[in-house]
Amino acid sequence: MTEKKLLSREEFETLRQESARAMSLDTGLTRRALELLNDADRYHWIHQTSWCGEPILNLPQDMFALQEIIYRTRPRYILEVGVAWGGSLLFYATLLQVFGGEKVIGVDVYMPADLRQRLASHGALSSRIVLIEGSSLAADTIAAVKNVVGDCREVLVILDSHHSHEHVLAELRHYSPLVGKGHYLVCGDTVIEYLPADAHRPRPWGPGNSPATARDVFLKETDRFSVDGEVDRKLLFTCNPGGYLRCDR
Repeated sequence: MTEKKLLSREEFETLRQESARAMSLDTGLTRRALELLNDADRYHWIHQTSWCGEPILNLPQDMFALQEIIYRTRPRYILEVGVAWGGSLLFYATLLQVFGGEKVIGVDVYMPADLRQRLASHGALSSRIVLIEGSSLAADTIAAVKNVVGDCREVLVILDSHHSHEHVLAELRHYSPLVGKGHYLVCGDTVIEYLPADAHRPRPWGPGNSPATARDVFLKETDRFSVDGEVDRKLLFTCNPGGYLRCDR
């Protein structure tokens, strides 16, 4: 009987990276994946995941990518701009509970009382969550965020609120100084730029006026951040193509 030989961990990692690189170059596959995401979005596909009973308005692929980033970089604080139903806040709080860290900060222009009550009902996880209600661009909101993180720059920032070019660009400019070397600034829903202009739900943004166009301008303004292509190459299905920005300095 031939003895089965397993790949070493190093060999398997090389295989994964090479496969991801090849997959990213398969333009037919990536085109079909984008078409599928667009077709499924009419059925609210990205809304079908929950954490601790609360909906997460994101793809599981992106949530696992964030989990990998959090495990690698070990941020002390995670700031999410755009809370929605709060499932992602609970997800990040769970990861901080396991990996170590301080607080998850959620910013949104509107947080109903019942959402606050649900997010407060999870014991130790709830104690890690700080909610700040107000416009992400308001001076008092930005001051409140800075009051929580202080001088710490071990911060992961995730921008997922209003998706117009001007709004996202302003958020990138305001919140990027919180992110230190080796940590991440995530520009959410850049996929909007690559979907049809008449995609399924009417919104005041679309191709040419999206997080992706804001990201492009932002990256021309700074040499501190770059797109982490390794994340992009392996996801295939993602709401944030080119949106995982690593702080290089």
